[in-house]
Amino acid sequence: MNETTDIGPGPEATALPAVTPAAGWQPLPLRARTCFTLSASITAAVFTVAALVAIGLLLPDGRLKIAAAVAALVLVPAAFIWLARKKYRYTQWRLDDDGFAVRRGRFWSVETRVPGSRVQHLDVVRGPVERRFDLATLVIHTAGTRNSAVSLGGLDAADAEHLRDTLARGTGADDDT
Repeated sequence: MNETTDIGPGPEATALPAVTPAAGWQPLPLRARTCFTLSASITAAVFTVAALVAIGLLLPDGRLKIAAAVAALVLVPAAFIWLARKKYRYTQWRLDDDGFAVRRGRFWSVETRVPGSRVQHLDVVRGPVERRFDLATLVIHTAGTRNSAVSLGGLDAADAEHLRDTLARGTGADDDT
């Protein structure tokens, strides 16, 4: 088999072959994992409180109520943090001559491609948590309906600005002049 069709692990295979950048795919910076985890922890706290209120109102007093409360205190945050780390681990991006692409997920893998000719305008958004970690979200608005935008959070701030500038230059070259 040649290199492009051989998908089996070789002797040099690592424990995480699915996230190894290939063919120009770039992973998010490691700081993004911390940012994703922090955001998931805040969301998990809200869901944990809601679960505890539901347990307090619906279950009779006793061991079952205590066990359910402890399970909610442990399992809800653990699930949210686990999902956030998976989201980080299986998110990659690529910029090439044809445009921008984002690949997310492993089990339900989604690859979104934005051709340079479809880019209408670009935004770099930096919330307080992203600013703290020197990260940004690149939002690419495309031709189409109001929901036709592709966003990628967790990018290094300098990478997001570089991508914005590069894609903006690419769209200017497609004018009908």
